[in-house]
Amino acid sequence: MQITRNTRLLVLTGAGISAESGISTFRDKGGLWENHRMEDVATPEAFARDPRMVWRFYKARYEHSLQAKPNPAHFALVDLEKQLDRNFHLITQNIDNLHTLAGNRDPIEMHGSLRRCFCTGCDAHYAMEEIDLEPEIPLCAACGAPLRPDVVWFGEMPYHLDRIDSLLKNCDVFLLVGTSGVVYPAAGFVMTAKYLGAHTLAINPDASSKTEAIDEFHLGKAGEVLPRLVREWFP
Repeated sequence: MQITRNTRLLVLTGAGISAESGISTFRDKGGLWENHRMEDVATPEAFARDPRMVWRFYKARYEHSLQAKPNPAHFALVDLEKQLDRNFHLITQNIDNLHTLAGNRDPIEMHGSLRRCFCTGCDAHYAMEEIDLEPEIPLCAACGAPLRPDVVWFGEMPYHLDRIDSLLKNCDVFLLVGTSGVVYPAAGFVMTAKYLGAHTLAINPDASSKTEAIDEFHLGKAGEVLPRLVREWFP
């Protein structure tokens, strides 16, 4: 598939692209974190039950993300955006801010961001760098209620679904980078895009992530494959 400046390209990125920057998913070693399942530190119920534990988890993830740097795949997506301008749109399932750091203008962060939090009382929103992270449970400067990370947890609705739905209906090419075409929501997105006539393309180091919904599959690391493809599309 040849992509040109007139191609309406919609990209979805997942944990695979961030893993190449050293971002741990905290799902290693059986999906446990300090002997707790992810579901025990990343659900509304977990926060209600033990907000200190949940904040410990997200403070660690936040600090880890501050050390991470974008990799060649992130910069290749910036190059694509420069070529396609308004025909380029990027959805990410990641919460690490690496697309913004690389230079993408408006990544759609469907699962929120480690760089933000909000008040459980008055809904005031803050950048993480604005708040005092020393207390076990950071508090809202406006009303004193507990803050929580602005991250979509298990059982919660992802952000920006109406906008994503509109983009899926109007793209010519749907590109998955570092995310499986098997697991939802990516599986649903790729099926929708294909059903509506888009060419579907995926880059993944796991061959088992290729499904019948993927028209063009590139096996390998995003940081190696995507820069090469961008050079081919825009020599």
